[in-house]
Amino acid sequence: MSPVEAPTAPMSTPVATPPWKRSWFFCAPGEAATLGWVIGLHIVTAVGLITLPLPTLPMLAVAVALIFLGGLGTTVCYHRALAHRGLVLNGVVERVLIFFAMFNGSGNPRTWVAMHRLHHATSDRDDDISSPREGFWWAHLRWLWQADQRPSVRFEQDLAGPKYWIWNHSQLPILAMSTFGGLLWPAQGLELLTACLWIGPVRLLWALHTQCTVNSICHLGEMTTTHGSSRNVGWLAFMHMGHGENWHANHHRYQADPRLGYGWQLDLGWWTITGLRLCGLASKVRDPSRRRRGSEGGPAEEPTFKTPDAEAPTPVSTGSPANG
Repeated sequence: MSPVEAPTAPMSTPVATPPWKRSWFFCAPGEAATLGWVIGLHIVTAVGLITLPLPTLPMLAVAVALIFLGGLGTTVCYHRALAHRGLVLNGVVERVLIFFAMFNGSGNPRTWVAMHRLHHATSDRDDDISSPREGFWWAHLRWLWQADQRPSVRFEQDLAGPKYWIWNHSQLPILAMSTFGGLLWPAQGLELLTACLWIGPVRLLWALHTQCTVNSICHLGEMTTTHGSSRNVGWLAFMHMGHGENWHANHHRYQADPRLGYGWQLDLGWWTITGLRLCGLASKVRDPSRRRRGSEGGPAEEPTFKTPDAEAPTPVSTGSPANG
């Protein structure tokens, strides 16, 4: 008679440590360059501010103008036109705005749009990749190089053609030009280095932290049934140069609405869209009044985009509590 074997306990699968509990230097696959870029910007800016003289007014004017144009590219083209299909831009205008958005450090349009749609699809849920519930700095910066961004791929299928792929291959040259373009300033010595610093790294660092406030500061509100944790933050209008991205509760409540600010809320992005439409350079602009009709008679019709996991188009989320 064979001895009775004692039952063996099943082996448990080790639970992976979530990235927000790891070192700041942990990188998701393929994101080491992003961490290097963020660290490099901060180091170069800090050293330059300590060792170089203050910029001249013309230098500041160029830096501010580039930030403004880059912000318009991000909010009008990337956000309202491509991500939420709130309008259709003239082809030349779209390319110009994409260039300035990339020159401002926003990345290529496919990646930006995919990550933004993923954010809306998972906002305030456990799988929200930029949730401030995991800490302010996770939402503000760390997720950029520590979050697994592969799930976002299914949200970019409508941008799969060469019209947008070409920008993926242009990203590094444009970013290099953006960083070192100040070396073309008509000066020499320390003045030339100062121009390069303020037109390049200082400007890019300002743009980086400005965009990051949308995921961090603008998502520190109390949870609501209409717009999740998002909130409107009036004082951020200065950092955003009045483009309207700081009216984030409005956006999460009516995501397909191309107008983000209402009443006294400054929204130069919407003013720009209005001007482009009057000039015939923007079409199919969604009617902002639908936000009110939607709140009274159900949500307005939402734009759709195709995903590889479904035969039918998947709607851009309408701002329900589950989707932020």
